[in-house]
Formats: sequence, C-alpha cells, structure tokens
Amino acid sequence: MSSAIEDPTAGASDISEAPVTSGEPGGILPEQVRTAETGESGHGVRQGEESADGADTARSALTEAPDVERGHFPGAAESAAAYHLNRGRYRSGGGGYQLELRVDVDGRRPLGKVSGDFFSVSGSTTSYYGSFVVQTVAVSTTATQTTLRGTGTFTWSASYPIVEVVIPRRATTQPHASATVTFYRSATQKGASYVCPFTSSYFRTVTWEQDSVTGKVPFVSYNTGSLPQPPGSAARVLTVPRAYAECGLELLVSGATNVLADNANGWTDSELHGAMQTNFSLWRNIPQWKVWLLVASKYEGLAGVRGIMFDSADSYQRQGCAVFYDLISGADATRQRAALRTYVHELGHAFNLLHSWQKNLATPPSSLGPNQGFGDLSWMNYPQNYNPGGGGASGETAYWANFPFQFTNNELLHLRHGYYKNVIMGASAFGTGAAEIEPQAFDEPIEDRSGLRLELRGKRAYEFGEPPVVELKLETTDLRGTETHGYLHPNNDLVSIAIRQPSGRVVLFRPLVRRCVDEERTVRLHSGRPSVYSSAYIGYGKEGHYFQQPGVYELRAMYLASDGSRVVSPVLRTTVRHPMSRTDEQVAELMLGEDQGKLFALLGSDSPSLKAGNEALQQIIDQHGKHPLAVFPRMVRGLNAEHEFKSLAPRKEGLTVRPADTKESIQQLQPVVEASIQGTGVDNVTLNMVMRRLARAEAKQGDLEQATSVLDRMTEHFAGQHLSRPVVDTIRDQAEETKAHLVAEYGR
Repeated sequence: MSSAIEDPTAGASDISEAPVTSGEPGGILPEQVRTAETGESGHGVRQGEESADGADTARSALTEAPDVERGHFPGAAESAAAYHLNRGRYRSGGGGYQLELRVDVDGRRPLGKVSGDFFSVSGSTTSYYGSFVVQTVAVSTTATQTTLRGTGTFTWSASYPIVEVVIPRRATTQPHASATVTFYRSATQKGASYVCPFTSSYFRTVTWEQDSVTGKVPFVSYNTGSLPQPPGSAARVLTVPRAYAECGLELLVSGATNVLADNANGWTDSELHGAMQTNFSLWRNIPQWKVWLLVASKYEGLAGVRGIMFDSADSYQRQGCAVFYDLISGADATRQRAALRTYVHELGHAFNLLHSWQKNLATPPSSLGPNQGFGDLSWMNYPQNYNPGGGGASGETAYWANFPFQFTNNELLHLRHGYYKNVIMGASAFGTGAAEIEPQAFDEPIEDRSGLRLELRGKRAYEFGEPPVVELKLETTDLRGTETHGYLHPNNDLVSIAIRQPSGRVVLFRPLVRRCVDEERTVRLHSGRPSVYSSAYIGYGKEGHYFQQPGVYELRAMYLASDGSRVVSPVLRTTVRHPMSRTDEQVAELMLGEDQGKLFALLGSDSPSLKAGNEALQQIIDQHGKHPLAVFPRMVRGLNAEHEFKSLAPRKEGLTVRPADTKESIQQLQPVVEASIQGTGVDNVTLNMVMRRLARAEAKQGDLEQATSVLDRMTEHFAGQHLSRPVVDTIRDQAEETKAHLVAEYGR
C-alpha cells in the first residue's frame, strides 16, 4: 500500500491520519470547471491521463450534445425551481486518498445509483485503489440540500460500507455545490469524509482519436427522424459523441487525426494492431481513458465484417477498434443509420460491453434481456439477430422499427458505474474480470425443439504442446428443413466453448480475435444439405494457453441459433499426453510461448512485437524439422509467407507492404499437406484451407498448372475419406471456385 491509510472509508479515530480532504464549494476555480459553453477543463490530471496540448487538444462533445447539466434532453422534465441537477461527477482533492464520485439520481434515464473510484496519492504519484457502487439509494430532499444514503459494494473489504452523500441545492445561476461524502460503519458510527467539488455533468470522459485511410470519409451524423422509428423516440441528429452523451459519457474528439495509406486487399487483425501502435497519437500501454478508431477500407479474411474491436491480444486491451468503410459507406439514410450503429457498437466493445446475447458469459455475469438477449433493443445487438420471442416481429426491419437509439439499462449501469478497471481502456481484459465461469452455463436444455444438433469433434489425445483444433458440426434434426445463421466459428461470438481443465476448473475459451459479423448469413439445412462445418484452434486466447498441462480435458460447445435457442453439444473428452522424451519437452517449450500462441491464433504475423515467437517457430523447423509437431510451425510460417503483410511506419511515413514470398510458402506448406494426407498432420477442415492457400502460392509464382493439380488432389483426397456426399460436393465446389478465381487473377 502506497499510503499510510489502509482503508479510505475509515475515520480519523481508526487511523493516525484523517483522510478528510478540505475543499469547499467553489474550491475549483470557475475557469477550471468544464462548461457546456466552452468544453474546457483544467481540473487536473487523473491517473492514466495526460494534459492536452498542441496536437493532442480535444474538442468537447458538449458543444454538440444536449444540455445534460440542466436536463434538456428530449422528454426530460424541467425543474420548476431551476435548481442544478445532482447528476454528474465530483472529485475530491488533497493528499492521502482522492475520491471520484458519480451521482445518478436525476436527469435523463436516472438509474438511482451512486458509485466512486478511490485513488491513493503518495508523493507525486497517484495510483488506483478501488471502486464501489451503491445499488439501492435512499434519496431525501429538503429546501436546502439533497441527501443520498445506501450500503455500497466495494472491490475491497470496506470497514465503513454505508455511504452518505450530501449535496446543497443551488440555483442554476450559481456555481454547482460540492458533494460531501461520509462513510459509516453503522447508522451512527462515522468514518472518513471527503468534500468533492463538482467537475462534470458526465459520469466519465474519454478522449477519442479517429484516423482514416486515404479516400475513406468518416461518418458525421444521422437524423433519427429520416426513417421510421418508435413513436416515443424523439427525432434528433446523432453524431457518435452525441450518442454517448445521451447515456452520460463524454467523448472528447482528439485534434490529432491522421490519414493513413490504404491497401486494396484489406486489413488483418495483426496489421490493425500494428497500425494502432504506430499511429494512435495518445497510445500508451497503460490504463487510460483514451480510445482509437480507424476507418479502414475492408477486413481481409471474412465477408460481412463491418467493424472489429481488435485489441484483445495483450495485457492492455480494448484500446483500439476499426470500422470498414466499404461495407458501411453510403449517403442515403439507411446506410447512414447503419454506419452510426456500427461506430457506437465497436466503441461499446472498447468500454467492455459484450454482445447482447453474451452478457451471461462475462465475469461477473450479467442477466440476459428478452429471449436470451436477442430481444434487446440496444446498440450491442445485431439488427438481423433481433428476436423478442413470443411470436413477435423479428429481424432487421423489426429492430429498426423499435430501436430508440440507446443502450439498455444494464449496459448503462456498466458504462456509468462499472468498476474502474472493468471499464477504462487498457485495464481488465475484454468481457472478463477472470476466466472462470459457472459450469451450469453450458448445461443441456431440459427441452430442445430447435431442430438443430451440435457436435464438437477432436482428437482423442494431443501431444504436449500440440495446437488443439476442434471441428464443429451443426446439423438439422428435421429433414423438412431448418433455417438458421451460418456463423459457426467461435471468433464470430455466436458459438462458445467451455473447457474443464484437469484441475477441475471450468473456463470459457475467449478468442484472441472477435469479429462483428454484422451481416445476415442464413443457411437452410435439409436432406440435401443436412449440416455445416467449421474448425477452430482453441489452444490460445485472451487468458493465454488453455491446454498447458497434461491430463484429461472435457469440452462442450454452445451455439446460439437465430431464434435465440441455445444448442449444446455433448461433452468431448480429450487427453493431453505427457512428453515422452527430452526432445518432446524442448519442442513443447518452444510451442507454448505467449507469442507462439498468438501466431497460431492469427495464422502468422510479421508484427515486430511477435518477433520472439517467430524465432521460436523457426527454431523448431531448423532444429527439430522431423518432429511430428514441426508441421504446425511450418503451416504458420507458410501461410504467413503466402500473404503480403502491411505495416504503417511511425510518424506517418506511409504504408510498407512486404510482398508474398511464394517460394518460402510452397517450401513450408508442401510438407504440411503430405503429412496431413498420411494422417499425421492437421485436421480435415484445416487441410482444406492449407491446400487452397498452397494453390494460391503456386499460381502467384506463375504455375497455374501446378495450382490446378493441388486443387484436384484435394478433391480426390477428400472423396476417399468416407465423408458424406454433401460434404464432398461442397469441397469440390470450393476447388472449382478457387480455380476460377486463380485463373481470373493470375492467368495470362
């Protein structure tokens, strides 16, 4: 503990130094208070923040937002006596501990909560200590003051958990009054007190830097009255900052905006992360209220990705996101409306909001809305997934007809009052305070009329250090036909996989990359096409390696169908074997590094931050090339070589493109194919992908005949694997489509 004070709620009788901070109404100079007219702020720098100057100056969203201070929101009630609202943020000064208080009992959509964050001050340093929230607040108002009182929930064991806040009533012609916060052990046993001058009508303030690539113009605004909307939702012009202002958050638009070079082939996850590190002017690997959004051209690798919160791979997550202009651009009202939702949605992930149907898988879990969350009218739902249940209208048209352009109350609770580390960018990992989940979250339903069956397949045993890949199969149980969405990969957030480790601990596989596939992809499963397949590497995710100890593992998957049904697979049991030799141990050690796990998840990267991982994989190839596990480093290195890699140099020096190294790609991928065909390499779905990428490398090198030979061999191999006729037909179609594409792109 950096301070002599052990508990910031304790009173002077319990400690040698009283934590009372002197401060009085007006203790912050008038010019230091952020105002609706100027948007200026000079109330000091909080832990993790920087003062703004030069290129980093910020323009306040208040200049374009409704007047949150006086409650001038559409439908907000006016105060007959013209008193200031109590709503907003207050902050104490002085040494020992500083308290940032949030009061949410009046104004627009009040939640009836009080919350706060404590920061310990030691010398010239300030550090985060802990947070609290009062869920049930008793409010009493007299002619002179408002008193709020309730028992708080703290991130530490508080000795004085009862919280009382007293705020003198002030006319709007006067400065805001300070809030006096006192903590009690009992109704009469008083602890510490803090005087907290008013600092903002917003609960939190975030600096938002938005960069774009050449030729892609960022979204500006949308008039919600341009298209039909709910009768109770007033028409207004919404920008992205204004949408967040309506929920009580201030987005300060950074003056440091950059236009980056683009590439017609689109952007990968590792390229986006590299672009953030070199072009996010405010970026630092620390928790801070700063976020970066890139308006890029398109996402490479999966159709239908409108946006992505890509920063979920390291210890400082949720600092960057991207939207993809080619899918969301357009001047008509329908496109502008969809673009606004995409921007707000991706920034919502940066605030650690999950998709509407996933909130029960967070830690701590949150309750789901109507119909398992698919019925939420929220920025965080997908319009095409909207389904209130009970036979009500569903789908995109129904969503927009009922959507009031706002977050749900549970989401507001997180945004306004979530614990500091669970909200601020760069602190708690996305969707998690810890990895462990309740096993019953994946219990089989008592009754299942979905018409679907999910199967999770995998090897009976994996070698120690071997990348575990599982296959997911979704099939219909009603041969008359069943319609659902076709997103079967865990990265798309509509399939979850739970893992019971040998210790008995149950964890949720949290993918390193999570994509917002905000596009309807409907499949109809019937007798002619009874199933769809996908495969996923599940060895490494946001909490690191999931299979890093020998023993028996139990896996179970859950698929969220279009109608809200949760289809649960039977349990898959598999074993991670103990290493049998010193060489096995050496190879496993080289396979299980953090950087190596990221490279397997990303299928390769040139990122300088992953240099050590690439060197370890190359060491396996060079020194242990005949070891059975060497096939996996070869695959990663070969796939990465087949693909160009885009990187943006610091100080906006332009886009650098490392061209594809087809010779290296072919050299690495051919042994992968040979081993896999003989049954000692990768799984079938992965082999399908590797052979098509090998064919691309051959075509890029100018040998279309060899590329065609690779694809013919792929079709022949799978035709002899005793697969179902529809699966073989699908593989044959994929081969023919790839041939046609390669001829069109590389034929002369």
